[in-house]
Amino acid sequence: MTRPRVPKRDRNHAEVARAFTSMGCTVLDVSSLPGEALDLLVGCAGIDQRVECKDGGLSPSRRALTDSEARTFRAWRGRPPVVVTSTDEAIRLVYALRAEAHKRGLDKC
Repeated sequence: MTRPRVPKRDRNHAEVARAFTSMGCTVLDVSSLPGEALDLLVGCAGIDQRVECKDGGLSPSRRALTDSEARTFRAWRGRPPVVVTSTDEAIRLVYALRAEAHKRGLDKC
């Protein structure tokens, strides 16, 4: 009998998710879903963004995408997923998503 995969979350996973939430985004933690779900699905100003959390305090080689994550990034047909390594990066992503939504007229939602 095979046991279900236990997700290994990065040290800053919850902190990054809270940063998105504190800025008014909706956040769905999908890290425990089977398959190639990545970590978070973030909704901001009418835009959905898949996010992979990585611990920015680790060396670049230790925070690199796993083979499975890299395959997911390449295969995804929607908006390209992004890697977020800190709350500052999460905040910058929210501002970028809001600016994009404003240009596209989505910020009315």
